Amino acid sequence: MATDRATFDQVDWDQITEESDRELSVNFLGTVVSLGVLVLLMLYDHFLVTGSYDSMLGLDLGGQYTPTFAPIGWNYDVTQLDWLFAVSLVLFGFYVVLPLYQNARMTKYYWREMKRNRPAMVSLGWLIFIFVIGVLGPIVIPAPESELFLKYQPPVFMEISQNYPINCVGPVVDGACQGTMQYPLGTTQNGKDIFKIIIYGMQISMKIGFIATLIVITVGTAVGTVSAYAGGLVDEVLMRWVDIQQSFPTFILYLLILYIWGGGLFLFIVLFGLFAWEGTARYVRSNALAKTEEEYIKATQLSGASTYRIIRAHIVPNSASSIITNITLLVPAFILAEAQLAFLGLGDSAVPSWGQLISAGRSDLGFAPWITLAPGMFLFFTILAFNFLGDALLDALNPEADAESE
Repeated sequence: MATDRATFDQVDWDQITEESDRELSVNFLGTVVSLGVLVLLMLYDHFLVTGSYDSMLGLDLGGQYTPTFAPIGWNYDVTQLDWLFAVSLVLFGFYVVLPLYQNARMTKYYWREMKRNRPAMVSLGWLIFIFVIGVLGPIVIPAPESELFLKYQPPVFMEISQNYPINCVGPVVDGACQGTMQYPLGTTQNGKDIFKIIIYGMQISMKIGFIATLIVITVGTAVGTVSAYAGGLVDEVLMRWVDIQQSFPTFILYLLILYIWGGGLFLFIVLFGLFAWEGTARYVRSNALAKTEEEYIKATQLSGASTYRIIRAHIVPNSASSIITNITLLVPAFILAEAQLAFLGLGDSAVPSWGQLISAGRSDLGFAPWITLAPGMFLFFTILAFNFLGDALLDALNPEADAESE
């Protein structure tokens, strides 16, 4: 009986490969559209709001910077970090969250494996809480401001003797000022509400984690996969460049720029993001080297697929487990690095980060320990949550590694 189905040697593999290379995934299209919207918003912010908004509406703001959303009555200004954070969220949504939905069967399998690890589940809940509050909290909660008549207010369930220079707003029992729900975590020596600083610090931590990690993962994955697949001279040149950059004193460069131009969170994120991808590149390369020897990669090469398609559609996705587990190590490392620099007085003093708050309270540990302890506990539990989650992801995504370690 005749059939119209072509045999293997009758298929035009060049044509199929070209058509495959021209395919545009939903993830790619969604990313392009979302980034396009962000670009339009940036142009609106730069040319319409800050450039001609005052003259168009006849408002006299005394030459001050006009907040981005002032025309719609929302006094919130979008900074450079906010735009970068939005870009990182778009990429995270379309290349991490959406693939989980697209691959429901594998997601359910990994979820079953994850649920067996209770510390990891608690950690996941904590990190989701930090993310949601950090993103939405500053939108509805006003920024912390100095109010000297409110300095050293104790948190709830704590008290401080009125012998210290305070103006107690809570009840006084036996000569001691009691904490109140009005300031649940107390206030600083400048009267700033620690609860508000903690909320804004969540957003700062998320910005540091997402933006810096996005830079590191993008550059490190690109260098690692290209080096592993290309091999030869390309591999040698890229790895020698990694060796050179790893030996470069990033901290000294940061101090030099800090001395010349001054510090800033934007500087910290970009500088350490661009000079911290070497370990990721080596890690991804080692995993990608193993993948290039797999039979399915050789079959794809024989089919005539382009180098770009092999790397994008096969090597990178199949190295995703190592990339994801590496993310859980990078994010807490960057958050902790910012806290350490802030504690040493080398951070951005204008940013209400956890590190700045810890640094601000170190001279008051004797009678106002909550100033340091509150952000310190949030920082500790966040770093610990990433570590627990990273271990669980490694067990779920790469069980062979766990078996080898046993």
